[in-house]
Amino acid sequence: MADPPKRTWLIRRAENSLRRGFQRAYETVRVDPQHYLLHLQAAHRLPVSSFEGMSSLPVEQLDELARQTIRAGMKIAAVEGAGFGLAGILTLVPDLSILAVITLRTVQKLSLIYGFEYNTDEEVAELWIAAASAAGVDIGRELVERQIVNKFVPRVIERIAARASVEVVEKWSARVIPLASSILGAGLNYYFVRAWGERALSHFRERHLLLRQQHAKHDLPPGLRLPP
Repeated sequence: MADPPKRTWLIRRAENSLRRGFQRAYETVRVDPQHYLLHLQAAHRLPVSSFEGMSSLPVEQLDELARQTIRAGMKIAAVEGAGFGLAGILTLVPDLSILAVITLRTVQKLSLIYGFEYNTDEEVAELWIAAASAAGVDIGRELVERQIVNKFVPRVIERIAARASVEVVEKWSARVIPLASSILGAGLNYYFVRAWGERALSHFRERHLLLRQQHAKHDLPPGLRLPP
């Protein structure tokens, strides 16, 4: 059975909004690694001088820092959702665009916490692979095109936005009564960031543990990258 016209329209609007939000986060408002490193050093007193040094810290410490980061993103998303939710379904589109920025910045912070920067094209591609994983998107054989970032990232954003738009419209469609939708919007945004954050955490944690195992196997000190 075909989707009702209104639902189909909402999915298209949601997809476009999410796409713009992720593209904006990628191009203009991404987390600056060096500034974030200074924040971690000051706020959490981490004894590291670079993100490569994160592998010298206990995994449990990184996990707790990652969970705190997810909770912070959830709270920001909840406040944003409550504010936009006051107008009900009319504010769905701007709400999703901002939510995409909050979510991707949370994913970027998790990447850095587990020692993975995104300064090179390959590192940027790895970041978006993690974002796709958090969205539940399997990009499969497209991994071979990671080095062509200018082509790879827009394609991944398209896939993420298409997948996420269906999910959020199904949940956000209840936002039709303005005052009630404020509470609902806060809750939905809160759990959206939590779900994405937890999946991204698992992705980066698995890669981090694998890197530690490789270091141990080659008898290398923590913080060094293996040669290609």
